[in-house]
Amino acid sequence: MPDGLVLPDKVYTVSQITQLVKLELENAFPQLWVEGEVSNLHRHQSGHVYFTLKDERSQLRSVLFKSDAARVKFELKDGLKILCHGRLNVYEPRGEYQLVADKAEPKGKGALQLAFEQLKEKLRAEGLFDPKFKKKLPLLPKKVGVVTSPRGAAIIDILRTLERRFAPLQILIYPVKVQGEGAAEEIVRAIDHFSGGEDADVLIIGRGGGSIEDLWAFNEEKVARAIFRCPIPIISAVGHEVDFTIADFVADVRAATPTAAAEIVIATEESFRDRIGDLERRVVQGLRLLIRERGQTVDRMTHHRIFQNFRILLLNLGQRLDELETRSRNVLRDELRNFSGWKSRALLAEEKMRGSMKHKIQDGLGQWDRLAAQLNTLSPLAVLKKGYTVCWKDGGPGLVRNIGDVSPDDELTVSFYKGEFSCRVRSVDRDRLIESRVIKE
Repeated sequence: MPDGLVLPDKVYTVSQITQLVKLELENAFPQLWVEGEVSNLHRHQSGHVYFTLKDERSQLRSVLFKSDAARVKFELKDGLKILCHGRLNVYEPRGEYQLVADKAEPKGKGALQLAFEQLKEKLRAEGLFDPKFKKKLPLLPKKVGVVTSPRGAAIIDILRTLERRFAPLQILIYPVKVQGEGAAEEIVRAIDHFSGGEDADVLIIGRGGGSIEDLWAFNEEKVARAIFRCPIPIISAVGHEVDFTIADFVADVRAATPTAAAEIVIATEESFRDRIGDLERRVVQGLRLLIRERGQTVDRMTHHRIFQNFRILLLNLGQRLDELETRSRNVLRDELRNFSGWKSRALLAEEKMRGSMKHKIQDGLGQWDRLAAQLNTLSPLAVLKKGYTVCWKDGGPGLVRNIGDVSPDDELTVSFYKGEFSCRVRSVDRDRLIESRVIKE
């Protein structure tokens, strides 16, 4: 009797029938591909994935056991059309046949591309790409951590760029695999190492270019979440300019290449130098404007007739202002000339320069105020403002200081705080005193 033949007059148990069907079915379909739409998807806590493949007319129960499900890069969802590879199997307790799948591929799109899009949308919805979570790069980093392969081209490009542009920078290298099995786990450990207290100001993670399979470690969800929780600013530098990974979207800054990442780190140093130069120009211009304004005030005062006798004093004041300007410039020039050690002192330099220049300006203004107060004390204008006048003897030696300097028919000029007039003396009374009177309103 041939194997599998059922005798017509024999009575079979349910288990025997199930065993016969199982034997015939599994022998007939040891390996096959099945196309269908996913429905009734269920992920068991054991890690097994149960679902149904269906088309317009039929459906087929299917299962991906834990080890096989872990190798599926994309996320299975109801309604997704897929191709499953596996074998037909009869589940004896229920007497049902099912597909035991060991592979799954999305229909019409690569598995990795679909997985990339699914994870990107998931993390975007959770806010991992939100700009409000992006950390600013340090102005002048002292230590830069690099997470990459120690034998790849990326580390060579990064080191050459950093050392060529800013040699004193300290570089901390954490070597990891950047592709293949276990690469994502090593990258996560490296990021967590720096997150746990390693003294780095900024991190560069990445590698050179490659296919989507080569770059896949940087598309893993575990790597994305490690980047997001890291308290240190991270620059992602994965692949070439046209390559994008999930790490690029989560990182604080995305660099097109590893070389570009190193240049971004150095760019803050160059921008700081430009800022120092701009501050220098602004301080010098401010001092010039202030001194010019004060000089104009002095110049206007020197043209008043009452100050002719104080011309030398005013010239001396002008000379002191010139010396103040020269000293301020020299101090600023010395500060900038001695401004060395960008890495260790640059963070304090700007504040120091501001404080120094503020002190110098305040000192200059204080000197001006003291001199102005002295000048005001000596100034006859302060007296003239109260209503007094000054008499000048025309053609004579100058001021009329006592009554003995005046004779009848002398021509005098009487100066007020504003304006003056000329007069002729009719008579002179050398014995009369000015009486003090109190005017009651």
